[in-house]
Amino acid sequence: MTTTTHPWRAPAAACTTVVLWASAFVSIRSAGEAYSPGALALGRLLAGTLVLGAILIVRREGLPGRGAWPGIITSGVLWFGLYMVALNWGEQEVDAGTAAMLVNIGPILIALFGARMLGEGLPRRLLLGMGVSFAGAVVVGLAMSGHGGSSVLGVALCLLAAVAYAAGVVSQKPALAHGSSLQINTFGCLIGAVACLPFTGVLVSEAADAPLSATLNMVYLGVFPTALAFTTWGYALARTTAGKMGATTYAVPALVVGMAWVLLDEVPTPLGIVGGVLCLAGVAVSRSRQQTGPTRGNPARPVEGSRHDEERQTERT
Repeated sequence: MTTTTHPWRAPAAACTTVVLWASAFVSIRSAGEAYSPGALALGRLLAGTLVLGAILIVRREGLPGRGAWPGIITSGVLWFGLYMVALNWGEQEVDAGTAAMLVNIGPILIALFGARMLGEGLPRRLLLGMGVSFAGAVVVGLAMSGHGGSSVLGVALCLLAAVAYAAGVVSQKPALAHGSSLQINTFGCLIGAVACLPFTGVLVSEAADAPLSATLNMVYLGVFPTALAFTTWGYALARTTAGKMGATTYAVPALVVGMAWVLLDEVPTPLGIVGGVLCLAGVAVSRSRQQTGPTRGNPARPVEGSRHDEERQTERT
């Protein structure tokens, strides 16, 4: 059964990822009050590794191909490990609005890295949509600002998180040609957890004093925004370009505004609503297909960014 039989599955996987990553901001806010950045990252990754490992064993998928390991190791260290620690730490040093604006440089870097390292194009619709979405992310950030200060260290950490995120995504893309999303993310999560093992002592001591709600939020982060969301992300990434997948994550700020309203009773400001609408509009533009009519006697070319071998790839997850 091929992906062309069920073309809705990749968009559904991308939407699942975006919703779960948006929910992570709500959980991080609770867990971060009881756990330090490194301990929170390690606890989240351990929970994610246990869930992913159990599913991998049940499905008997085994090890990915040898060609997947460079990407697994790189994404594991940079995205699962460094990104999570840097982001957790950075959000303690700067206000939420500044962190949102800085981290949302990541999708732009993904498009640039993808064009440079993976040979992906930079279609005008993608660039236009990312520009609109980034403007929306800035507006959301401004709406969230004003509650806390910013430090040079915090700004640097958020920028480091954005770079690590982008590099991790781009390194994971070629690995997906040698293994399923479940395989790639299981071992990537494991490597990230190993990289965070120096925080083991801190995690144990903080878990002894942390309220149950904070620990449950940490477990939630590992099971859903990590284990499930990274797997659905990899499934969708294998079937489109890194640039388009990065642009899709600009829906996260808009969803965070809505979730904070429903779950935390934080009524969004008019500025926040405008920013959220811009984020969603930019995603719609970046994901839309370029309308290029066929020339006389020549069929229309497939849309840039769709690789034939990936479209015909047999589903593994």
